Amino acid sequence: MVSDEEPLPGVVPASPKPLYTRAIHATLIGLAANFLLGAVKLVGGVVGNSFALISDAVNSLGDSLSSVVTLAALWYAQLPADDEHPYGHTRVEAVAGAYIAMLILVTGLYVGVEAVQWMASERPQPPIWTLWIAAGNVVLKEFLYWYNRRVGQQTGSLAMIASAWDHRSDALSSLAVLLGLGVVRWAGPAYAWADAAAALAVVAAILWSGLKLLKQSTGDLLDPQADAELVGKIRADAEAVSGVAAVEKLWVRKTGIEYLVDIHIQVDPQMTVEAGHRISHHVKNQLITNFALVKDVLVHLEPYHAAQRQAGTPA
Repeated sequence: MVSDEEPLPGVVPASPKPLYTRAIHATLIGLAANFLLGAVKLVGGVVGNSFALISDAVNSLGDSLSSVVTLAALWYAQLPADDEHPYGHTRVEAVAGAYIAMLILVTGLYVGVEAVQWMASERPQPPIWTLWIAAGNVVLKEFLYWYNRRVGQQTGSLAMIASAWDHRSDALSSLAVLLGLGVVRWAGPAYAWADAAAALAVVAAILWSGLKLLKQSTGDLLDPQADAELVGKIRADAEAVSGVAAVEKLWVRKTGIEYLVDIHIQVDPQMTVEAGHRISHHVKNQLITNFALVKDVLVHLEPYHAAQRQAGTPA
């Protein structure tokens, strides 16, 4: 088996560093935007007597906290492997995500209780400028959705694509706040409940976001198989290596934004151990060179028997 040998001469492994850099850059932009929006909405909600804006501010500040943890995780994930962590530190992203998800859920429940209590109380109409805050948030969040979506597609990072949809969810939440404030503003005090109703819509978005993040984070810790498209590309690359008769097994598991590959290749049973070992080297270096997010490859050799293969029986 091959797992930690040096690359073959002349082979330059693809580096995930540019992808980490892009992810960090996009996360920093999201952090700055969420913190600024959260602060503006919090002040606007308190001064303008709008609990919907306050709830939306909590949502944005929670996203800011998630971004801080994501930045720390991206930095820590790039630390080299050591004796205690021979597979590296990339799993920290999933662990951090699970903790943040639980915090988001607790915060959402608290805001929900406060929104119900707010609904039962009498409040003055929010001023017109609170609508401009909500409208500006919709526009900026929609811009961040398209920006993160483009970065995710360019880097192949599912985390960035998920972040993009989180911004789209925030934009829809802010749209609900805008509608709620508009109803209160133009329909009169009798419809003051619309502000709290909009806040409850934001609470639903917060809880949905927390549950989705918790599912994704804990799911990554359970070593699920990577998506079929990536697995198919890795299989095709391995089978293209000279001397590989077939790929018997292929497991690709996610670790942070990178992947670990376990592959069983079938080769001529009559070849020498040295020749088989050389093919294993080529397979590993082929995958690490062509896929920047493949962190390591464990290659296992199996004998290839054409008759058994045609009959569909295990080798």
